[in-house]
Amino acid sequence: MSGQVIVVGSINADLVVRVSHLPVPGETVPGARIERHGGGKGANQAVASARLGARVRFVGAVGEDDVGNELAAQLAAEGIDVSRLLRVPGLPSGVAVIMVEESGENAIVVALGANDALPADFVSDALGAIAEPGDTVLVGGFEIPDAAIAATIRHARSAGLRLLVSPAPARALPSGILDEMFAARAILTPNEGEARALAGNMSVEEAALELARRSEAPALVTLGQRGALLALNGSLESFAAPRVDVVDTTGAGDVFTGALAAELARGAELRAAVRYALAAASLSVTVAGARGGSPTRERVARLMGQPARG
Repeated sequence: MSGQVIVVGSINADLVVRVSHLPVPGETVPGARIERHGGGKGANQAVASARLGARVRFVGAVGEDDVGNELAAQLAAEGIDVSRLLRVPGLPSGVAVIMVEESGENAIVVALGANDALPADFVSDALGAIAEPGDTVLVGGFEIPDAAIAATIRHARSAGLRLLVSPAPARALPSGILDEMFAARAILTPNEGEARALAGNMSVEEAALELARRSEAPALVTLGQRGALLALNGSLESFAAPRVDVVDTTGAGDVFTGALAAELARGAELRAAVRYALAAASLSVTVAGARGGSPTRERVARLMGQPARG
């Protein structure tokens, strides 16, 4: 790999409950079993990049608790640099409760904990120390405080770094931060709902085109088993996803973003990187857990019928 991936984002412990169907308001659904996995959108993206061979550094926050120790150890075991993982006193590490139904669809509630206390100055200092201009793909998301998001965007813009933003979870951000994100020419990787939340009440195709117009950069809207839409220079291109047996869709969007970052860091052309990211995301849904199915380069190469390049 010629470059590095830096992820600024969330890190959680995922408590996963398997259910026959997702409950409606007021309904109690018995769970078949409960599992605990590492999670958090940012950490999932970092793991996806690392398993695909990227040199990865993670910037985020955990509590001074056993969960935080476990989460840090999990990332380190993947070969990820966690020297810029902040320990926040007095707050628990983040936890997500995830219900997964038999079809593989999910519903998620997140208690952000220490993620919600990631300071902007810590992010700025960390990026100033570890980002390598011209050699870094910087990944950001919306599961951290507004000020930390803004610090990530500002550093990318001032240092001339390639910026990927996964605008998840979909939520309102101050217009000034959104303006800075578009001005930084971020490559956006929303799902359908997130694209509409950012662009307004319009079709997914119109939303993709609007996001690409505002950022003057590619916008990639993930469509689950239907693949992805690439909006660029006023045109749309569809990419199909490989057909797989779905077990659990949790974290598929994170794997897509992490794989895309890894491929761009190694110098891949954008469309080739999109196809690769779709293959990686497709493999991820064949195994339970947000990270359990995050694939290696060898697995992606087999699915794509290609040699596993280093």
